[in-house]
Amino acid sequence: MELDVTEIQKIIPHRYPMLLIDKVTDLEPGHKAVAIHNVTAHEEIFNGHFPGNPVMPGVLIVEALAQTGAVALLSMPDFKGKTAYFGGIKKARFHQMVRPSDSLRLEVELTKLREHIGSGKGIAYVGDQKACTAELTFMIGE
Repeated sequence: MELDVTEIQKIIPHRYPMLLIDKVTDLEPGHKAVAIHNVTAHEEIFNGHFPGNPVMPGVLIVEALAQTGAVALLSMPDFKGKTAYFGGIKKARFHQMVRPSDSLRLEVELTKLREHIGSGKGIAYVGDQKACTAELTFMIGE
């Protein structure tokens, strides 16, 4: 199942400038999601990180992975209209820099779901190269 940005905004509450996924290319509710973030030089963050040498901050890459995982969780009928919050980040590793003009492919597989707490493994890629890996914990709230 594919989703465009307007369909994503029906699932998660994020909006510009914090919406960090442009489209979902694969979705299995409650199991996994694959999303794309097209990194552009026009993103406000690049005015200060770093002028003349723009690099997407690692924290925003992890946030993009979390938003992808939130789509996988919140697309489940039981969680429709809810919000997914960060519960934790483990083993975050950054393997390469992400720069303007890169297309960041975000893959999150949910590994555990118990009541209103879930966890998953995320990998962000630029092309075929890993840019970031992390284990994420989500808490579902109103």
